Amino acid sequence: MEYSKEFKAALSAFSNTEKDRLIFRLLKKDPLLSKKLYFELIDPETIDNKRNTMEEHVQEKILMASKYIGNPKYFLTIIRKISAEITEHVKITTDKFGEASLNLLLIDRILEHNEDLSRQRFDNVYKLYLYLINKTVRSLLLIKKLDEDYWMEFDEQLENLKKKILQNHYLSKLFINNEIDFNWLRSENIPEHFDLVIKEIRSQGFLR
Repeated sequence: MEYSKEFKAALSAFSNTEKDRLIFRLLKKDPLLSKKLYFELIDPETIDNKRNTMEEHVQEKILMASKYIGNPKYFLTIIRKISAEITEHVKITTDKFGEASLNLLLIDRILEHNEDLSRQRFDNVYKLYLYLINKTVRSLLLIKKLDEDYWMEFDEQLENLKKKILQNHYLSKLFINNEIDFNWLRSENIPEHFDLVIKEIRSQGFLR
């Protein structure tokens, strides 16, 4: 929404007291904005601090969720909630590095339970596996947009992730069937215009 000069001028004409009242009314209706402003204005923690806390949180949550792997539908519901918490962290802190690293951590910790996942019927875990593939693709898109100086920091994560994917027969096969190249799991090998590559793959009906 664009604001006219007249509207901006009318807002500027408010007294400090009126502006304060308006701000607090708006903040009550938007908790996420409240958290973002708190972080930007007075929170003593840095983005790195917040990311480290989220890393611990994600690992603990996945460990707790792992007891529900036998119920893939419910397990995926829990995973989506954890993913939403990562998204909230990113919106509050604008942590672009963390957006990629935390999602890769999420996938990695899920695949720590490959043995349990492999006991499930493929049609029961298909949606979970497709979700993980799309999460991986999204993470690669994010990495490609970051400065190249950061890429090396992701390569260990990506290498570990690749090993775990290849240890899971059906998941690795689904990666291939959706035309995702395992060579892309290295920062420097992510194709130029990767967003267009993925757009073309989706246009062919994959990743769905």
